[in-house]
Amino acid sequence: MATGIPKSNIDGSLESQNGAAIGGQIHLSYEGKRNVPEIIANCPKAKLSLAEPSQHSHGWTNRLYFGDNFPILGTLLDDSAVRGQVSLIYIDPPYSTNSVFESRQQKVAYHDLISGAAFIESLRERLVLLRELLSDCGSIYVHLDENMAFPMKIVMDEVFGAENFRNFITRKKCNTKNYTRRTYGNISDYILFYSKTETYIWNRPVVAWSEDKAKKEYTYVESSTGRRFKKVPLHAPGVRHGETGKPWRGMPPPPGKHWQFPPGTLEEMNRRGEIFWSSSGKPA
Repeated sequence: MATGIPKSNIDGSLESQNGAAIGGQIHLSYEGKRNVPEIIANCPKAKLSLAEPSQHSHGWTNRLYFGDNFPILGTLLDDSAVRGQVSLIYIDPPYSTNSVFESRQQKVAYHDLISGAAFIESLRERLVLLRELLSDCGSIYVHLDENMAFPMKIVMDEVFGAENFRNFITRKKCNTKNYTRRTYGNISDYILFYSKTETYIWNRPVVAWSEDKAKKEYTYVESSTGRRFKKVPLHAPGVRHGETGKPWRGMPPPPGKHWQFPPGTLEEMNRRGEIFWSSSGKPA
């Protein structure tokens, strides 16, 4: 596996083979595309009414609106308690399938008949408003399928900034679709994850620990203390000429590798009982 290292030309500029400059924002051009100030200034407003609010112990209140989300978003732009205060947005818009969907009772559930440029602009204008609602630490997740996920990636780069793209998440479907066609099964949806700024809230997803998992992960037991542990190499690939490339306890790192930590740190770890010594005197 090779690691890419961006390099500039001798004169410090980045150029393509034909001399044109490399870089810059990519924009999707299509008929009917409005500019951002026009979208915000001319957004219709909805008259909102709330049912009995659901009050929670931490002082926040649920809000539930039923209706076209575009004028509702326009009204929320005027609400100082919402604009610039939202930490998390998740949307699952129509997928531009040109279909009518029915419920299990065979009643029309919703129409997904907007396609092409009209679909892209409809969703883009809502994304512009949603960005205004996000706080500086906020994030947005947009759930689509292969029909529109890729053009909307370009649109979201434009709205939120390509530098605020965080992940293109692949969601595996429970059942493969279209498996009878002469093609590969449709097995995935996609979720575009963007933040508003660099300083976004991030809570790493974790799986709850269990005793069985602990025994499977940590297969060794220290006889003197009963502590469970696993052996991890103390070295990593790559030659280093600083502290991590120096010998520790008379041992240089293996050829083509370096210590994970400087010798002083390794000594402290050994004093804390965090180094495992094999019968042949090799540390881990």
